[in-house]
Amino acid sequence: MKKAIGMVEYKTVSSGMRAADLMVKTAEVDILQADTVCPGKFMVLISGELSAVKAAVDAAKNADSEQLIDCFVLGNPHDSIFSALYGASEIGSPNALGVLETFSAAAAIVAADTAAKTAMVDLIELRLARGMCGKSYLLLTGDIAAVQAAIETAKVGAGEDGMFLDSTVIPHPDEKLWKNIL
Repeated sequence: MKKAIGMVEYKTVSSGMRAADLMVKTAEVDILQADTVCPGKFMVLISGELSAVKAAVDAAKNADSEQLIDCFVLGNPHDSIFSALYGASEIGSPNALGVLETFSAAAAIVAADTAAKTAMVDLIELRLARGMCGKSYLLLTGDIAAVQAAIETAKVGAGEDGMFLDSTVIPHPDEKLWKNIL
């Protein structure tokens, strides 16, 4: 995996497609994901060297700022981000459950990275905007103190641009809930 990831999230599909094309023409980056999300938004997730990812995201941001919802560049994303994004996380013995919801996909990824780097927690899932009117959420587990610390820190990061929506920490979720989540 390359050293950095970045994302732009747009209000319209045409703006997002144009941004994806501009990003790969601006710098040596790879598109990890470029597709529509609810409700008709478009997101582009890229990877590459930090300077290339930054240049590509900046170019997209500056080209169509009116349609831009949110964006980010992460220089050294936590490894667990990728398994959580693609639903491949393996959780041995879940404990407390942390949930954080955002208004954008970009904010959820940044919040998940912050949470994973804050405390000894396992990211379970990152659900990005599909079937949720454009909102996103993350699920994580660990001991109660670690989950609380991770969620509190992630709230701050997600809330910087007003993208934080809600969060909760459930100390000992019932087994029936775990079966549904895992």
